Amino acid sequence: MKALNLMEIVKAVHAIDYTTSDRQMMIEQVEFDSRKVSPNTLFVPLTGGTTDGHDYIDMAIEQGATATLWSRPESEAPSDKLAIILVDDTLQAMQDLAHYYRQLVNPIVVGITGSNGKTTAKDMTAMALSAKFKVHKTQGNYNNEIGLPYTLLAMPEDTDVCVLEMGMSNFGEIEKLSLMAEPNITAITLIGESHLEFLGSRRGIAQAKLEILKGMKEYGVFIFPANEPLISDEMPEINFPIYMRSFGFDKDDDVYAYDIVEEHDKTFFRTNVDPNVICMIPVIGAYNVSNALVALSIAEVLDVPIEQAIFQLAQFKLTANRLEWLETHQGAKLLNDAYNASPTSMRAILQTLSTVDTGNTGRKIAVLGDIRELGEKSEGFHRQLESAISPDAIDQVFLFGPNMRYLYEELQKDYSDDRLFYEPESHEALIEALNQTIQADDVVLVKSSFGVDLLQVVTALTGHSTK
Repeated sequence: MKALNLMEIVKAVHAIDYTTSDRQMMIEQVEFDSRKVSPNTLFVPLTGGTTDGHDYIDMAIEQGATATLWSRPESEAPSDKLAIILVDDTLQAMQDLAHYYRQLVNPIVVGITGSNGKTTAKDMTAMALSAKFKVHKTQGNYNNEIGLPYTLLAMPEDTDVCVLEMGMSNFGEIEKLSLMAEPNITAITLIGESHLEFLGSRRGIAQAKLEILKGMKEYGVFIFPANEPLISDEMPEINFPIYMRSFGFDKDDDVYAYDIVEEHDKTFFRTNVDPNVICMIPVIGAYNVSNALVALSIAEVLDVPIEQAIFQLAQFKLTANRLEWLETHQGAKLLNDAYNASPTSMRAILQTLSTVDTGNTGRKIAVLGDIRELGEKSEGFHRQLESAISPDAIDQVFLFGPNMRYLYEELQKDYSDDRLFYEPESHEALIEALNQTIQADDVVLVKSSFGVDLLQVVTALTGHSTK
């Protein structure tokens, strides 16, 4: 980050007071994890659940922290060891500082959200824009009220474009992130069913995702899926002008793809942006073409030479545990997509698995875990997955978790007992059954919500660490 002096920080966080005689002290890093602190760092002790970052101040001092935000009583602060900046709320102060720093560096900010695909779209966008700009992006899943300000504060001062992923689980969260980041360009990848437990309906999800427009700069560009009527139905009232551009698979869309061809580890397609160039993304799944269209739409808005953007897209790499090809101990191919799930994304990957070529002897095996946060509609969504699974296309199905019992009941109509396995809670039993089943030429899909922890199953089957 660009170094800030103490008085800049005091003003930016609206501090109650501060305790140091060195008003020109320079801060070169902001950290909320005391283990990552180094000299000239501002330590941010966050509180939440059973942990309180103030308890780790001694470790931060040992690591070299020179200043800290502080919301406990001033009498408890180690004022003799580092500068203390007194605030009411350390998280709010970090967010205020991030907002100040965003304005100071003043890059082009791209904000991306969506029920599925936002991490992939963020990574693809950053890769495409790197053909022309110095790009800073959200790392991993740092996309919430802590991760987004942390990402902003880690931004190098010579950043041209900052690509931010914005996640949420309830109303009001994306609005706060958008107001903090003030994006010049925003994109929604998809309105799905994630977080129905908290948002009630797809309409509610659309409303929550559209909060990303609240902090947009005037004359910014909003990129959205053309085939989603809820976008126009739920558009919030905006008191400033913005431009809107659609993406999809129809010739009426502003940016569209066609001639899609899938292989087991890559997907080819053409776009109207440059019909003479075949695009390639090194990831399976026609649905990932939508994420590539987000990236190409943003590249086009920012005047990146399209052939260079397409070349960069071919080099991008997925975040770990998302559509990751591994090899089992038996020599089978395993597609690890056990980091996140929704009914929409599970249907999409099952459709992709159905089209994979396994040769003459290989089988297609689906290992599916519960989809979380669907609320009272969970049973129905799990049962409805049955329509995406056919014995003619997928040879064997392994189901895991209490909610997958509903899908198990539906699939018993189509699958014989030797092709269908259900385990409600034991990872060990699932691993044992899979090890007894998988053969060298098989293709195995593992898909679930993160909380189901099928990543430990992936590790057991492949020896590959998913941490």
